[in-house]
Amino acid sequence: MERIINNFKALSDETRLRIVGLLKGAGIRLCVCEIMDALDVSHYNISRHLKILKNAGLTEEKKDGRWVYHSLSPPVDQVQKLILEMVSVIPEEFLAADKMRLEMRLEMREGKKCVIGIDSEEWCEVLDQLDEFEGNRQHVQKTDQKKKAKRSIG
Repeated sequence: MERIINNFKALSDETRLRIVGLLKGAGIRLCVCEIMDALDVSHYNISRHLKILKNAGLTEEKKDGRWVYHSLSPPVDQVQKLILEMVSVIPEEFLAADKMRLEMRLEMREGKKCVIGIDSEEWCEVLDQLDEFEGNRQHVQKTDQKKKAKRSIG
């Protein structure tokens, strides 16, 4: 019973729930820096949350050179399997931005391995482009709203 309680406690934090959602959605091992960049959370906080998830038996890690990759642990019983399946039914909009940033971050891999560490210039450039795109998209949306408003008035 204690293991089940620890599983629920581990998932009672939004950041840890987002990490499990990323790991479940990705279906591959993720490097700490990829998780950090996808969630836009500091290295210290991501490492702390990953440790809690690992201690609860929900995740496992594998070291590859200087990189540490994390994945979901295989469920040890039906209860843990169902707990992890619950993460799959979280409405998409809650994890959409994380998943989008993760996809962008994974495109930077070489040979299916992380090669860009924490606070990299390459990732900052990608974020700048994303901010520019989002800014342009919001401008277009506002312009469209103004046009619709004018049509409804006139």
